[in-house]
Amino acid sequence: MLRFTLERFVGMVITMALVSVMVFIIMEIPPGDYADRYAFRKFSGTGVSVTEADIEAIRADLGLDKPMVFRYFDWIGGIVLRGDFGQAFAFETSVVKVIGDKAWLTLGILLTTLVLTYAISIPVGIYAAVKRGSSLDYGLTVFSYLGLALPNFLLALILLYFANKWFGADIGGLFSAQYQNAPWSLAKVWDLIKHLWLPAVVLAWSAVAYQIQTMRATMSDELNRLSVTAARARGVPEGKLLLKYPARLAINPIVSTIGFDVNRIFSELPIVAAVLGLTELGELLLKAYLDLDMYVAGAILLLLTFIIVFMNFVSDLLLAWLDPRIKLGA
Repeated sequence: MLRFTLERFVGMVITMALVSVMVFIIMEIPPGDYADRYAFRKFSGTGVSVTEADIEAIRADLGLDKPMVFRYFDWIGGIVLRGDFGQAFAFETSVVKVIGDKAWLTLGILLTTLVLTYAISIPVGIYAAVKRGSSLDYGLTVFSYLGLALPNFLLALILLYFANKWFGADIGGLFSAQYQNAPWSLAKVWDLIKHLWLPAVVLAWSAVAYQIQTMRATMSDELNRLSVTAARARGVPEGKLLLKYPARLAINPIVSTIGFDVNRIFSELPIVAAVLGLTELGELLLKAYLDLDMYVAGAILLLLTFIIVFMNFVSDLLLAWLDPRIKLGA
């Protein structure tokens, strides 16, 4: 298992190294740079003519006049050695200060959504497989189709309305008004937890629907195996039998798609955040692209990609633990 873990860890490091190069290239693709945008904003409407020499001076002050290769190694070296993601030009401060709280809030939404997804889909999928063909099974199938067909932004609007009408929940945001700009404390963390359920439910809706069907299908296949029949004939209690034999193998396809679920959540989060008025990295990423604030955009892309790659690493370890054949290469 140790060798398997090291191999996967080395693979993750190599993947992130390649991703960092791709991210930096994406940062360089838009025409121009922040020096052009800065000159336009500073001198637009003032009647002052801006020469190419002025823009080059600004570019030199910002460190954007170096060749791309040197800027890449300065950028990635600062991240690896000092945790410094560079300067946020539009905010006139460091990238870490700009994305700090938003990164943690985005991670909180992500983890809450994942926990909710698997806490519901795995046991419900097992139960649906055991009760295959029952009215409850058909009802869960209808729920799954609705979850896959109903847009998340529409579900967000519906839940927002009922949460406000029935529970008096705040309209949008992750904090109550008194904690919006307050320093972090246990009370603020608890207030955040009370607000996290709404975006988590919206983002988990389609994933739960999909994973219920996945768990139901794989569990149904495993229930028909001879090993399960033999264990039942030996008098193994039904609950222990289900968890020890079919469920342990049936869960493999769900574990293997953790990275896919993370990617899906990140893809859907900006739209849901816009509807619910959430503070997350998607809106900041779009603003950074429009402002040509390359280090902010690059840091966000790198962080999101790292989370996906890391969750795939965790997925590989969980699969190896659940099914020893995987780490043996079988």
